[in-house]
Amino acid sequence: MSVEAKLRYSRISPRKVRLVANLIRGERVDDAEKILRFTVKKPVTPLLKLLRSAIANAEHNYSLKKEDLYISEIRVDGGPIIKRFRPRARGSASPIQKKTSHILIVLKAKGGIDEEKRGKKEKIKKVYQEEKPKEDMPKKTAERPGKEEGLKESSKSTKDTKKQIFRRKSI
Repeated sequence: MSVEAKLRYSRISPRKVRLVANLIRGERVDDAEKILRFTVKKPVTPLLKLLRSAIANAEHNYSLKKEDLYISEIRVDGGPIIKRFRPRARGSASPIQKKTSHILIVLKAKGGIDEEKRGKKEKIKKVYQEEKPKEDMPKKTAERPGKEEGLKESSKSTKDTKKQIFRRKSI
């Protein structure tokens, strides 16, 4: 069972959020909360709120225990960029990009196999059971007649085409 929580249009650049997101990727929920509480970075506050929201979703909607949950996926994507201009010397202007980010956290319960994975495993087992072992084909050690002649002809044809493509003078 997987539980998702999304935060969209966060006014922090994705590069800065990824630094903190990489710290908690794959961690248990309790450990991730501890890591976030003792990290001194700007993206910690929205990530902590998002993680707590995902935990609350899992407990309320799916009756999962907090102790069994871990972060299976955390993804930080870029959102729309707000473009502004700052005045500079001699009447010019320089652009300012105010970047936003979309954050997705997916929690899963330990010990439970997803239904999709279970279905894939069953399909694989069926294929292996139905498939019969192939009979070994006898290997031919003798070479084909005229193999060397074919190589000579093909090398000549490539040289001719090169001459046609890379002519120096036009006719």
